[in-house]
Amino acid sequence: MKEYRKEISWKVYGSDELDAKDRDLVEAAKDATCGSHSPYSGFKVGAAVLLEDGTVVTGSNQENAAYPSGLCAERTALFAAGHNHPDRRVTALAIAARNAQGWTDRPITPCGACRQVMAETESLSGTPVRTLLYGKKGTMVIEDGTAALLPFCFGADSMETE
Repeated sequence: MKEYRKEISWKVYGSDELDAKDRDLVEAAKDATCGSHSPYSGFKVGAAVLLEDGTVVTGSNQENAAYPSGLCAERTALFAAGHNHPDRRVTALAIAARNAQGWTDRPITPCGACRQVMAETESLSGTPVRTLLYGKKGTMVIEDGTAALLPFCFGADSMETE
């Protein structure tokens, strides 16, 4: 028998502790919540993707009465970035959420489907994507990429045989 361990690390920053580039990306994610179509849950999520050349692409959650036909903010932003800028690597992704009472106190994390798309995005570019998760009580920053969020992801190498 072999035993394995995996550790993850993250940092939590106050809004005044983030550098200007990260603050701008978080603000873009927060602004993206304005495009949310969430009449059923009332939970508005925005995502902002930073590309290697400084371009920011945003997306928001889009609900549909024919559940589960909607799409999460993270995938909306990542797919838009991939379609409109296929030659540019994604370097960071910020996510923010609010409801009728305001911004969430704690950061929300991407769902499993979004984590899988994040992992594919990293696989295509060959580099980890920094993830910034906004909450009123602090922004969680994960430097190590999606492997920290999805340690046993399914990827192209999963289909290989030896």
